[in-house]
Amino acid sequence: MGDFAIDLAIRYEIGTARGNRSVLSAMDIEREEFFARFGQSINDLILNHRKDLERKRSGYAARAGQNAVPEASMTVQPGVNRKARWVDGTPEYSLHICGLRKLFPGALFIHIVRDVDSVVRSILNFDRLGEGSLVANEQEAYNYWLRTVSSCLLAERAYGPRVVFRLRYSALVDTPEAALRSLFNFLSEPFAAECLTPLQKRINSSNVPDDFKIGDPETDPSLVEQAMRLSTEVEKTPQPPEASPGASDEMEAAFNERISEYCNAQQVIAALQKRAERLAKEIKGKRAIIQHLRARRQRYKFQHLRARRQRYKLRRWCFGQDSDKHRNGWWNALRESFHRRTRKS
Repeated sequence: MGDFAIDLAIRYEIGTARGNRSVLSAMDIEREEFFARFGQSINDLILNHRKDLERKRSGYAARAGQNAVPEASMTVQPGVNRKARWVDGTPEYSLHICGLRKLFPGALFIHIVRDVDSVVRSILNFDRLGEGSLVANEQEAYNYWLRTVSSCLLAERAYGPRVVFRLRYSALVDTPEAALRSLFNFLSEPFAAECLTPLQKRINSSNVPDDFKIGDPETDPSLVEQAMRLSTEVEKTPQPPEASPGASDEMEAAFNERISEYCNAQQVIAALQKRAERLAKEIKGKRAIIQHLRARRQRYKFQHLRARRQRYKLRRWCFGQDSDKHRNGWWNALRESFHRRTRKS
């Protein structure tokens, strides 16, 4: 949905480009309302189909057996509305927090942060799950961690602890109950001890071998140093206590710049498409000219060949093997005609 938010912003820009001659501008539909309407529709759609997902998961659990660890979505405290909240844990959403917040103004974000070395080792072994490799090498793994964590830290500063909650991975492993109590307090949800059950089993793990080591010599040392420095800083410093308007403006500017770059790219693409269409028409016209010239050349070749044959026959008649015969016959016919005329006179 991160890319969807960007596409939606682009469509809004296109829909308001002509001012009051555009429907969105003429009806004074602001961008925030435009986003929120789509987000509300997505929210309603997901909640209305929640029962279908739970039915499928119940079937999976029954087939897995009685000893299977229940999923978090199936561990719900009695009396709590099961359809009031849904969670999406796509890691790439770290790069789309601004757009997602426009879609879902009431959304809360959980930033699960882990030390960079463990994340890099995990990312490099992620293809063992059969989901495909996330990165091609160690350099990309460090860059991926740096981009996503930097984006989440900026969101922490921009929206404050009421919107973004930093949850350390080490806390989930070492003190899971205390970590979940803090998380549930952030979500304004009552704590349920059953929620600790899924943490007894590692999920979405890349199963990193114990002897797997990182340290590719081709990896940029400055990138590694920057990532290590940020990782240490995140572990030692707490989350900012208040939202920062400056950081919020920075996220908004980055989002708008992304939209502007895409719109500019679309304009370039549209101009190139028009040029391609014009060139296609020119090529079509030149092809017609070429075909006309080829047909004309064929006609010329035919006429030229015919003239050559006529000249050849004339030369043969005048100077060839039968030239004397033809000339004598012509002179004889001429004498006979002269004699006839003379006798008559």
